[in-house]
Amino acid sequence: MPLLQIVGLVLAAVAGGAINAVAGGGTLVTFPTLLFYGVPPIIANATSTLALVIGTSGGIYGFREHLGPVRPWLRRFVPVSLLGGLLGAILLNLTSNRTFGRLVPFLILFASILFLAQGFFRRMIRAEGEVVVRKRSAIWGIILFQFGVAVYGGYFGAGIGILMLASLGFIGLQNIHEMNTLKTSLGSLINSVAAIWFIFAGLIDWRRAVIMTGGAVVGYYLGSKLSQRIPQRRVRQIITAIGFILSAVTFCQEFGK
Repeated sequence: MPLLQIVGLVLAAVAGGAINAVAGGGTLVTFPTLLFYGVPPIIANATSTLALVIGTSGGIYGFREHLGPVRPWLRRFVPVSLLGGLLGAILLNLTSNRTFGRLVPFLILFASILFLAQGFFRRMIRAEGEVVVRKRSAIWGIILFQFGVAVYGGYFGAGIGILMLASLGFIGLQNIHEMNTLKTSLGSLINSVAAIWFIFAGLIDWRRAVIMTGGAVVGYYLGSKLSQRIPQRRVRQIITAIGFILSAVTFCQEFGK
């Protein structure tokens, strides 16, 4: 493998890991990079997923101080995240990327708008000082939404972090670092299940996966540490900007041909 390709893959993985640690959407860096180097789309998707999921260990370690407060939500979201991630990975083997790929720009745009507006909506839905989503029916609604995110994550995964951050704001979480901790942990579970399926399905380009994994670990760790040193308001602005940029890029990719 040429040295320039190795350097390109490592840099893409570092950038993808850092973006995922802050907001999500790193797949839209690693996936196109693999395509650029001639990797078939489904193999590129599976290889990107495996590299980034191993890299999440750096992000989880970087957010370890915030794990305590989000453990109750982890217990609620882990089962549906595992099940949804597996279902999404199975669907990738059964269907074409084309149809689902057309939905990606709309999903990311919707999530970005939702994340941007969550503070306004949180104020609107307060009732006697309590957030409405604490009601049992609303909590089940959020869990169902997480299942949908997990299915999407197992299938393709670009932007699942932004989708999760958008929904987490409505369950009462306001600390962006705790939200990122929960998002990173759940994203790791979703992609782990998908990656295991991809391995057994023989969809991994192992040479490139190994190269990108090292870069992803570094990127996740740097992204998680950097995001905690920036004021929460600035992190929210960065996340929103990433969401709209990713949406614009995917719209151009899907509909600008």
